[in-house]
Amino acid sequence: MHLVLFQPEIPQNVGTLIRFAACMGIPIDVLEPCGFLFTDKHLKRAGMDYLELATIQRFSSWKTFCDMRKGVRRVAITPSSSKFYNKFTFEPSDLLIMGQESVGFPSDILNDCHERVSIPMIPGRRSLNLALAAAIVMTEALRQTRQLPGS
Repeated sequence: MHLVLFQPEIPQNVGTLIRFAACMGIPIDVLEPCGFLFTDKHLKRAGMDYLELATIQRFSSWKTFCDMRKGVRRVAITPSSSKFYNKFTFEPSDLLIMGQESVGFPSDILNDCHERVSIPMIPGRRSLNLALAAAIVMTEALRQTRQLPGS
C-alpha cells in the first residue's frame, strides 16, 4: 500500500505525511509539480528526522506515475464521493491518492482512478486538512489489510 500526494501545495502537510508514512512503514509517492521546493524549511520542520526514515518516490507527472504503478488499484480520497472509507474494502496493494489542498483533483485525474472514497462529515462542511484526512483513511486501510504496525 502506498500513500500518494498529487501535486501537493503545502510543505507542512507533506512533511507531516512523510513522518506519518515513516511511522506506519508505508511508502509515499509525490506527484509533481509541488507548490514548494523539497528543500523548504517548513517541510523539513514538519518531517523532522523522519525524512530520512521514509521511503519517498517522486514522479514528474501523472502519466509517469501510472506507467510505473501499472495494474495497481488507484483509490482517490475525495469529499466528492458518496462512498465512505469506513464502508469500503481496501486491498493490500492499494494506492491511496490525495488531491491538491486548494482544489482537490482535476476531473481527468479523478476519472482515471479506479475507486473514490470520502470521510463522513457533518453536512455543509467542505473538507478536512489533507494530512489529517490521509492519516484517517490510511490507518483504516492498513487495519483492514492487517498491515497496521503491531497487528
